Amino acid sequence: MKIYGLLGNPLGHSFSQKYFTEKFFKEDIANCTYLNFETPELEREIPRLQSNLELCGLNVTIPYKSKILAFLEGASPECKAIEACNCIRISDQKWVGFNTDIIGFQNTFTPHLEPHHKKALILGTGGSSKAVAYVLEKLGIDYLFVSRNTFKNKNIAYEDITSSILNEFNIVINTTPVGMFPNVKEYPKLPYNFVCKKHYFFDLIYNPQKTLFLSLAEERGAIIENGEKMLIIQAEESWKIWNEKTLT
Repeated sequence: MKIYGLLGNPLGHSFSQKYFTEKFFKEDIANCTYLNFETPELEREIPRLQSNLELCGLNVTIPYKSKILAFLEGASPECKAIEACNCIRISDQKWVGFNTDIIGFQNTFTPHLEPHHKKALILGTGGSSKAVAYVLEKLGIDYLFVSRNTFKNKNIAYEDITSSILNEFNIVINTTPVGMFPNVKEYPKLPYNFVCKKHYFFDLIYNPQKTLFLSLAEERGAIIENGEKMLIIQAEESWKIWNEKTLT
């Protein structure tokens, strides 16, 4: 039996297990299973996973996309560049890291871009935010991180977002879990009254399909997109990596 799985905490919201279980059934992929490895202590779980000879690949989610790097024996150039990993290929018990958030976000994000979308606010500074920043740099879109801590040059606090900043940075991307099921009444604290039809709001959350973050922006005429397509793309890319792709 080939075992694949998702490593993170919490995993009650997990998309991956259902997706891959259905994929294995629909595509008649035999002798494969996908499990959730929910753990509050990464260091304790890693030895158990490394000793499992049937384990062939892992996806990695909150809060371990950066912490997992310490346990890898190799990594793709993209993974190294952003210092975040969400996909691990395991072959001969060697763990090699990749980042499929990059292609997932880029392919979902770019279709809605318009000529006036030149600057972005990235909400959050976790592993997913690094993939988003990487894509924005490739596209030539300037950005600022928004977080509770403003210790870096490209960081501002939520309370620093004024009407002029929101007017200038008309792309807003939520990479935090705020608003994710079951906390569906929560949302990033932004001055939504300054949002208009020139704005583009993207939420990496996929459950619920329309978070309050997206709903409040849509009410003001903004373009919106959630993370469901991104998750599907990155899942399929993970499957390719586990079964085909090798590092050069």
